[in-house]
Amino acid sequence: MAKYLMLKHYRGAPASVNDVPMDQWTPEEISAHVQYMNDFAARLEKTGEFVDGQALAPEGAWVRYDGEGRPPVTDGPFAETKDLIAGWMIIDVDSYKRAVELAGELSAAPGAGGKPIHEWLEVRPFLAAPPTITE
Repeated sequence: MAKYLMLKHYRGAPASVNDVPMDQWTPEEISAHVQYMNDFAARLEKTGEFVDGQALAPEGAWVRYDGEGRPPVTDGPFAETKDLIAGWMIIDVDSYKRAVELAGELSAAPGAGGKPIHEWLEVRPFLAAPPTITE
C-alpha cells in the first residue's frame, strides 16, 4: 500500500467545470458538498483506504523563526496556503492508478446548483524513504 495526499485548492489549479466559488453557494449546496465528502470518506474507511482528511479554515499565516530571543515572523511576500488550499485527504491504496481513480471520483463532489464541480485535485505520493545522496 502507498499513501497519497489529495489536495483541494481554492485557486492555483485549472478552473473546474462548475467554477462557482463556495462563498456563492447556498447553505443547502454546501451541506450537499460536505455530505458527499463524508460519504466518500466513510466508503473508503470500509475498504481500509481512508487515512485522514480535513477541510481547512480560511485563517492562517506563514511563520518562521527569526533568531534567538526574537519573536516569530508572520506572513510574507508569498501566496499563503490559506488562500490556496481548501482541504486534504490522505488515502492508502495499492497503486497510483487507484489514487487517480479515487481523486477523479472525489472531484465530482456537488457544487452550485447541485451539479458536480469536476474540480482539479492535486495527487501527491508520500515520500516512502529519504532521498539518497550519491557523490
